[in-house]
Amino acid sequence: MKKHLLIALALLLSVSAFSQKKDIIKKGWNFGPLPVVGYDADLGFQYGVCCDIFNYGDGSRYPRYNYKFNVEASRYTKGSTVLRFYSDMPFVVKDTKLFVDVTYFHAKKYEFFGFNGFEASGFDPYADLEDVKSGYHFINRNQFRFVGSMQRPFFNVPNLYWTAGLAYYNTKVDRINLESYEDQYTLYQAYTANNIIKEDEAHGGNTTQIRLGMIYDSRDHNSDPTKGIYAEATLVGAPDIIDQKGYSNLSYTFLWRQYIPVYKDKLTFAYRLGAQNRIAGKTPWYMINNLNTMFFQKMYTEGLGGAITMRGVNRNGVLGEGFAFGNVELRWRIVGFQFINQNWQVALNPFFDAGLVTQKFREEEMMAADIATADTYQDHKIYSGDNENVHMSAGCGLKLIMNRNLIVSVDMGKALDKRDGEKLKTFIGFNYIF
Repeated sequence: MKKHLLIALALLLSVSAFSQKKDIIKKGWNFGPLPVVGYDADLGFQYGVCCDIFNYGDGSRYPRYNYKFNVEASRYTKGSTVLRFYSDMPFVVKDTKLFVDVTYFHAKKYEFFGFNGFEASGFDPYADLEDVKSGYHFINRNQFRFVGSMQRPFFNVPNLYWTAGLAYYNTKVDRINLESYEDQYTLYQAYTANNIIKEDEAHGGNTTQIRLGMIYDSRDHNSDPTKGIYAEATLVGAPDIIDQKGYSNLSYTFLWRQYIPVYKDKLTFAYRLGAQNRIAGKTPWYMINNLNTMFFQKMYTEGLGGAITMRGVNRNGVLGEGFAFGNVELRWRIVGFQFINQNWQVALNPFFDAGLVTQKFREEEMMAADIATADTYQDHKIYSGDNENVHMSAGCGLKLIMNRNLIVSVDMGKALDKRDGEKLKTFIGFNYIF
């Protein structure tokens, strides 16, 4: 499913006539509204609006803002919905950065490719049938998400901060229930029938998280940095205080991002390294894909695969209880100009992404299972027999940047192994992925 931000992308066709001048210093409120328009043959037409809202105060900090709000409301005509509000407030409270995200997702086609990357069989019983669209690798998922985080200086050490936060997720899962697939057997059903997905977690549940961490941040800018380092180490405790099914756990997340100027502020080499692992306890299957970061730039915080970790690899195609990943980009700011009293830049970002599962999830259950409940395919194993290895993708992105903060992003990527997906995938949205 693709999100076509038509008005913003149309600007790319008309910018060449504008030359770069000294930046306009922005003050007060600034708005970046964009329509959300798309189409999916199963979900129908997508319609809605999203808007970035900035406040620059007296302009003395420009291009840094005092606070930022983002709202999105979009819907497909056959029922899938996204409702989101988030705020990033670095200067509202003295020496304290505040972040709040409240989002509701209703996805009638949400990808599920099994556990442990290449160890999951790529078998699809409907893939080679003519005139049949396969729903084998889809589920129906509703999720409500709340994340609140704060950041404060650590004993006045330059660029070093301590962080704390709370998160709550309510997740509801079922087999895909679109009419086109009502008679099809799905991988989700195979996993539940073989007790790989346990009965008490099969349809989702409630997750609460307490997050504590440290951040080192020497970047020159938050949204479009040209130099500096951002490192985040977060410890996440998830006590099972609501459902009380024994799925309490402790995990850590580590991120390292560095931005190296190659030529002034026009060409930047950027890379990100990340890892997440469970330390103790048990994690329910519907939360192992969540990337537990304090602050995030993209709407979705799930991996591996898809728009925020490995562009071109199937979304949720690399699921495990622990994982590691890396991204490399060369960010070339091609041209700058002024238009409608705003500062604009157009940038290209060729990229390479990679990742793998480092901590397996229910591997023994997978090795013992088959899809015996589907009579026609009862001899096919869910476990592929392949060893997990590095998943890779590559591609290029195009960015339209307003005031160094609002970034309309188009990334096109392709997996380098056909087991991770054979098609060139396009991702349209906001911001760099890191």
